[in-house]
This record gives sequence, structure tokens and C-alpha cells, in this order.
Amino acid sequence: MDIDDIPILARREIEARIAGPLIEAFAAEIGREKTIEIASQVILELAEESGRNLAERCGGNSLAHLAAGTGQWSAGGALQRDIIEKSDSTYNYNIVRCKYAEMYKQLGLADLGFVLSCGRDGKMFGGFNPNIDFNRSQTIMQGAEHCDFRLSLDDGTESDADA
Repeated sequence: MDIDDIPILARREIEARIAGPLIEAFAAEIGREKTIEIASQVILELAEESGRNLAERCGGNSLAHLAAGTGQWSAGGALQRDIIEKSDSTYNYNIVRCKYAEMYKQLGLADLGFVLSCGRDGKMFGGFNPNIDFNRSQTIMQGAEHCDFRLSLDDGTESDADA
């Protein structure tokens, strides 16, 4: 079995059960702010690499490739997504239920959920295609009713580096 065959929710739970206690232990020793800064940097680097790998697995890096390739994030009902607009240059959707937020809360790691999961999104999209413009003003993880994902690709073409 390839790691990419495992639903992302299951992967995040396994990671959280290890990373959460490590982050808390380091925070007690060197301070929470510095610990979160270091952990976030590592997670962001991994997210960008994940985006590049996803584009490769999808056979391209258009928004259509992205929409088709992110099934592992929603596997098992992990995310409920309402698509607002989907075209060659725009992919806008809201996440209206997030089992990731529920899982982090259940593990007692709600305060780390954004760092461990949501904070990855921008770098992952950028790794997938550096021409994607990603905006999000709120997340369920941070207490909002829904997450508002707004992605656009100005030129609507694949980048030469990732095509």
C-alpha cells in the first residue's frame, strides 16, 4: 500500500497523535511561540512538496486537475464541500463540515488543528501550481460556520514546470 492510498484524515490523525504531544513538550521547554513557529515551517515545507507530488500524480496542475485529485481529503466524508464556482480559471467552494476539526477537538488538540492541517493549504496549492491564487478568510477549525476556499488561476494554463 502506498501512503497516498490512505485517506488524508487518517494520516492527519496519526500525525497529530505524534506531533501534538511533541509540540506540547517542546512548548513547555522553549516556549509556545517559538515551537509553533518551528513546527509551522516544517509543516509548510512538507505541504509544498505534497502539492508538487499531487500535481505529478494528477498528470497536470490545472484547477480541473486539482479538483479531480483531492478526493483523499474528502474520503470517508471527511469534508462536505459546496461548490460555488468551477471553471478553468476559478474554483470556489465552501467546506460546510470538517471532520478534521472534529478529530483535533476529540484528541484535545483543537488549538493545534490550524497549524497541523488548515495552515498547509496555501503552500500545498502553491506547490501544486505556483500560479494559483488562494484566499480564505475563515475556517471551521478557528470557529467559523464554514471555510471559504477561493482559488483562481489568472492565465488558466498549466505552468511549464509542473505540466
